[in-house]
Amino acid sequence: MSSISKTPDSDAERRLRDAEERLREAIEELQRRQRSRPDAAGSCPGGIPVSHLPCHHASDESCVANAIGNLCQSFLLSYGVRVGIGILLRAFKLARRQSYSSLLDLKQLVSEKDLIVREEACRIGLLFGGFTGSYHALRCLLRKIRKKETPINAILSGSIAGLSVLALDDSNRRRTLALYLLARLAQCTYNSAKSKNKFHLWGSHWQHGDSLLFAIACAQVMYSFVMRPESLPKSYQDFIQKTGPVAAPVYKAVRDNCRGLPVNIASISAYLSNSRKFNHAKLEEFPSIIPCSVIHPDADSCLAHNANAFSATFRKTFPLYFSLTFVPFVVLHLQKFMDSPARTCWLALKGAVRSTAFLSAFVGIFQGVICMHRKVSSKDHKLVYWIAGAMSALSVLLEKKARRGELALYVLPRAGDSLWYILVNRHLLPNVKNAEVALFCACMGGIMYYLEYEPDTMAPFLRGLIRRFLASRISNPTLPSTRSASSTYLQTLDAIKKPKLQENQDPEASTSEKYNLESIPGL
Repeated sequence: MSSISKTPDSDAERRLRDAEERLREAIEELQRRQRSRPDAAGSCPGGIPVSHLPCHHASDESCVANAIGNLCQSFLLSYGVRVGIGILLRAFKLARRQSYSSLLDLKQLVSEKDLIVREEACRIGLLFGGFTGSYHALRCLLRKIRKKETPINAILSGSIAGLSVLALDDSNRRRTLALYLLARLAQCTYNSAKSKNKFHLWGSHWQHGDSLLFAIACAQVMYSFVMRPESLPKSYQDFIQKTGPVAAPVYKAVRDNCRGLPVNIASISAYLSNSRKFNHAKLEEFPSIIPCSVIHPDADSCLAHNANAFSATFRKTFPLYFSLTFVPFVVLHLQKFMDSPARTCWLALKGAVRSTAFLSAFVGIFQGVICMHRKVSSKDHKLVYWIAGAMSALSVLLEKKARRGELALYVLPRAGDSLWYILVNRHLLPNVKNAEVALFCACMGGIMYYLEYEPDTMAPFLRGLIRRFLASRISNPTLPSTRSASSTYLQTLDAIKKPKLQENQDPEASTSEKYNLESIPGL
């Protein structure tokens, strides 16, 4: 009887919640339409004439002073993040050598001979600072020239300010950054179309759709690393090579073998000469497959080799992940760090351990798939390394759900960059000079439009990061300054739902993870 008596109440609560949601959507749609239509007198809903809209910055500050101030602030922030990461990595290197006394010696810790970050940090500072200052200056200029505020202002300002990417002298880094923004812009465009019921991608509702995207991107990257290493940036090649347990001459032999070319026996012999199992390795100029005895000559078994690969990768990459987690949070949120330094260090440590375990498992699975293939087959094939890259991406399940999408969108531009190079090399795409600069500018114009007019379509990580570096609150200037009854009602609904959201939120979620800059190419 008690369950029957509770049913009407539960149904009533459900209908009430549904009615609140429909009313909320109707009010938001009405507000969007009101904001987009000036009245007959040429004024915005708040009563401000379009030709007299104030700039984003403080009224007692000139447009030029605001642009210069934002430029300097963003430059110092990005410069400090890059230098801080370099100093912390240098400290880990000294500690690994058990030279603990040198940690207090500034000459060894921050000397230009050992800490070569000055030029790179300056270029990154000019990239972020130049974009921020140019964007604010252009917004004010377009407002005065056009005497109105429309999405065109944000798109033009973002596109022209995107020329700051020329501060990076490496075209590969510019192309990687442009492709990263292209992936982010596609994400915003899709979210916008989906929210308006204009487009819905099949499979986007899958629980592990982000992991699937990460697996496809990793498959292309690892295939390119083994078979077409020239299609990846040199820094990315070096990172994968140093992280993995297989030597470069072995990858060269595998690549030649898959292509039907003769294996360089002299190079392999020179590599194996330092191994205790050199006499047991059988070398041929045209082998059917490169055996495991050549891939890991020092290991007693494939299982031992994979275990060593996991542990070695963990030791090598933990300082990097800890630096990328800890330093950005301290620089961007110094006051929060000063309030609770122990908690910040603990959260950074947990995040670094989790991310390092993910990368270590990635390396171990990749090597395990390659060894397993050699146990069941006597002939090598290019497709094996594509499959190995896809299967090793299963390690992303060790990461938090929110981080998987970020990792997928980080690796996707690398895969696109590699595919772009291969298609251009095969003359399937034209080789346009400085195409990455034009792509970067176009993407920044789109990103700034979504940031100002449809911020909910952006990932919280990217939205918070851009707003932090822009150094001022970005908002649609056509919004009314007075609060209407509908706005008060929406805020009341948010206040009611907020406690429920806090209860369902992961208590171990780190605020430092929100500003983890490892997902930014170039940092």
